[in-house]
Amino acid sequence: MELFDQTTMECSKLITQRYSTSFTLGIKTLDKKFHMPVYAIYGFVRYADEIVDTFHNYDKKSLLQNFKKETYKAIEDGVSFNPVLNSFQLVVNKYKIDHSLIEAFLHSMELDLEETTYDQTGYNEYIYGSAEVVGLMCLKVFCENNQILYDSLVAPAKKLGAAFQKVNFIRDIKSDYEERGRVYFPGVDFNEFTKLTKDEIEADIQKDFDDALEGILSLPKGAKLGVYLAYRYYLKLFRKIKSLPASRIKQERIRIKDSMKMRILLMTYFQHRINML
Repeated sequence: MELFDQTTMECSKLITQRYSTSFTLGIKTLDKKFHMPVYAIYGFVRYADEIVDTFHNYDKKSLLQNFKKETYKAIEDGVSFNPVLNSFQLVVNKYKIDHSLIEAFLHSMELDLEETTYDQTGYNEYIYGSAEVVGLMCLKVFCENNQILYDSLVAPAKKLGAAFQKVNFIRDIKSDYEERGRVYFPGVDFNEFTKLTKDEIEADIQKDFDDALEGILSLPKGAKLGVYLAYRYYLKLFRKIKSLPASRIKQERIRIKDSMKMRILLMTYFQHRINML
């Protein structure tokens, strides 16, 4: 079983590397003991997201229902021949990840099959399920079953997940609308996406970033650098988006160059080495 489990973990690692260079870079700066568990979480959420976002020639609802059923069966049985689900169940069972977090995530994926616009309540619900709970799953890993530490960091972890997701929403506002007919921000019309609307969204995102920072600095040593790196990367992306007019955001997906990502990595690592983190 050890070889089987390790192989399934390697599959999740490969998925992460293929789908997200930024996330892979962040994981590499975590303590080595956290690498495979976080790869497993990413592989699970990535594949669920792929079902709703890219499997256009298939019955997405049926695929997602089967994925959900197989997920819980894998967790209950403690094994699965689906490598993504086997690696995920290993992490869920080892770190005692609350099944309500998994349920909330899968519910948000179900919403993506039906909802194209959101009111404030639906928006908050979607962000919690699609992003905040993923951060909480990772936090479970970082706290290594220390429930007191976990409970103390839940609020800032949720804020960080929310900040990341909202940055994704504003970065991808063009493709979400044109390719999927979605606008996540409540009360926002893509065709009337103005500077005022953009400013209001950005003020909300900035508050999430500010509220998240204290929690990052209180993370266990082996997790702090990697999470802070992700924070710095997203903050850089957010600041670039803030500097651009609303019309530009509607026209293209804003990115951070690989050279800048490397600069952020080096600066963050230097801060960590001289105990500034």
